[in-house]
Amino acid sequence: MISKYLQPRFGRTCMRDLTRLPLQQYFSGMAGQVSYPTISKIRDVLSSILRSAVHVEYLNKNPMQGLQLPRDKRPRRPKPTITPEQFNNLVQLLSEPYATMIFVAVWTGLRVSELIGLKWRCLHADSITIEERYCRGDWSQPKTEASAATIGVDPEVIARLLRLTTLTVEVRAGRAVRKHKLVKAGGPDDLVFQSVQDGHPMNDQNILKRHLQPAARKLGLPFVNWRCLRTSHATWLVQAGADPKSVQGQMRHSRISTTMDIYAQIVPTSQRRALQQLSAFANGGTVAAALETAAMDLDFSATDQKDAGCDPRSNSRSKTFQIN
Repeated sequence: MISKYLQPRFGRTCMRDLTRLPLQQYFSGMAGQVSYPTISKIRDVLSSILRSAVHVEYLNKNPMQGLQLPRDKRPRRPKPTITPEQFNNLVQLLSEPYATMIFVAVWTGLRVSELIGLKWRCLHADSITIEERYCRGDWSQPKTEASAATIGVDPEVIARLLRLTTLTVEVRAGRAVRKHKLVKAGGPDDLVFQSVQDGHPMNDQNILKRHLQPAARKLGLPFVNWRCLRTSHATWLVQAGADPKSVQGQMRHSRISTTMDIYAQIVPTSQRRALQQLSAFANGGTVAAALETAAMDLDFSATDQKDAGCDPRSNSRSKTFQIN
């Protein structure tokens, strides 16, 4: 971002000349020439640089504050998710410890940086505490204040994590085969997910490119990434009947609007039934047909609730999705 976009334009500009007007003109001129996600990233990078300048008193205030980006004209598309069946197939296709990483990611909604930075002291009997995150060499606090929290998890998630301490994997090294413990150190301050060979923190992109995406492509799911797994967790909560406030707490969204975006892309069962009643009324030409459809809806309401809460760990629709 710096070498391609910022340095050619501002490389010879004095910092005192970086006022609101030239910055606004710069970003407004990108409309139609640079994609909106790229514009947003450029804004974030430049704003971070100028915040540092304010911190060391090179500037009195950040001129990026209040700057308006060009309007995003991209069509709003639903965020991709996977179904419980697809999730099961994906976990079965992956080797350890990556299968457990995906299992925990979907069942907790943790961001990948939080997953990689997870330590043994953060695990409890039926909950996980998010204290910090790790991303490509950098340790930092969670994304927002709301992200630093304790969330409820199914005890099976904790059991699967503890199971890692007993596992050993084989890795080929030329003609030789070496065995590595998945957990080389299990103290309170040690990482839950450790690199297979040396026990160092993992790299999210390596896992994505070498393990997660190849397995997903075999299943015909080329869109799967870390964000997709987190969104799937929230979507399943919604489909299981969780209220927006509970979903916001479990996902640790700082704004309820982020949670409602997930609700907006799911067509409620009641809405589908309303359309069925309308179709029955229009096709049958009588109010009785619509009332008969509504009566059938009441009979199947309990069954639908169970269907929405199917347990992907067993592929059974007889269990109820538990929200801790």
